[in-house]
Amino acid sequence: MKRAFAYIATSAAAGMAAAYLAVSLFSTPSQPELLSPNPMPAPAPVTMPTVSQGPYSYANAVQLAAPAVVNIFTAKVTVQRSNSLFDDPFFQRFFGNRFQSPPRKKLQTSLGSGVIISQDGYILTNNHVIEDADQIRVVLSTGRTLDAQVTGVDPDTDLAVLKTDATDLPTITVGDSRVLQVGDVVLAIGNPFGVGQTVTMGIVSATGRNQLGINTFENFIQTDAAINPGNSGGALINAHGQLVGINTAIFSKSGGSQGIGFAIPVALAKGVLEQILKQGRVVRGWLGIAGQDITPALAESFDLKAGSGVLISGVLEDGPADRAGLVPGDVITTINEQPLTTAHDILYLIAAVPPGEKVRVQGWRGDKPFDIQVEVSERPRIDPRQ
Repeated sequence: MKRAFAYIATSAAAGMAAAYLAVSLFSTPSQPELLSPNPMPAPAPVTMPTVSQGPYSYANAVQLAAPAVVNIFTAKVTVQRSNSLFDDPFFQRFFGNRFQSPPRKKLQTSLGSGVIISQDGYILTNNHVIEDADQIRVVLSTGRTLDAQVTGVDPDTDLAVLKTDATDLPTITVGDSRVLQVGDVVLAIGNPFGVGQTVTMGIVSATGRNQLGINTFENFIQTDAAINPGNSGGALINAHGQLVGINTAIFSKSGGSQGIGFAIPVALAKGVLEQILKQGRVVRGWLGIAGQDITPALAESFDLKAGSGVLISGVLEDGPADRAGLVPGDVITTINEQPLTTAHDILYLIAAVPPGEKVRVQGWRGDKPFDIQVEVSERPRIDPRQ
């Protein structure tokens, strides 16, 4: 019995030892929970901003606008006299005109672009494209060639309106240039260097560019879409194929595109077009003064009472301002209650006033204020060739 009890006890002890060893080897020990005095909140899920993705192709926009963009070819006959020894007055005194060489005629050609605005044949382009041309031809994207005549021009904005006899022409959809923002995609369509209709793409680099010395009235759209010689008068369109500007000029030292091009906003072009079609010319208001911006140095130098405004530097004799009593040295601070900061403010404000209407001009003459009514006249057309 003692042997049997010892055997059972030994077997039980061995079994318990084996069980403990198995539990120790094959069971996963539980990890104690670590408690922090300031538990960190769970991170919020990251929400990526929604980005409006543009189209991968602007082919639809180009297909809508390109048929209405035309190539413009102009020709002008110039007369040149050869520099002959017999043209000298000394020889003409003895021989007269017997040996004088006859003048030679030379044909000068140039190219540009234009945009068909209406089905009855009206085309919008730049004035410098067709200026002094004796013959104007437009070529459609299909290769069709048409003769064109000048309906009206506006050198102050460098715009011109042409007319063809065709009545079945494709037209462009006019957009709203006033809603353009820097960064908007734009495309320029034209005929650079005469290679044929070409499309270039860029963005709006700036709006409202002025005082560049290109035109009298400037409110340009600046773009980095490539604009080269021959693009003048062509279309600047948005990503929907709508006309937003008329390509006009480039800023370049080499004569080619350097990423700074300028287009006339279609909102300005529409106003010019409507006046030309309605009355054959563009009518703007005019005061007949020359102004200078007031700087702190200028105000101190002339001991001006007004700290801001426009200093009148010249008054045209018998002009509207002269008849109203304005004199050089006066400082205009407001016109019709609108404050002025630059001379360009007067130019644009008065240009929008119909001739015959009166405007209220307030300012300072020395240390005394003045308040004058001036009747606006029509702005005279200045020939840029003079």
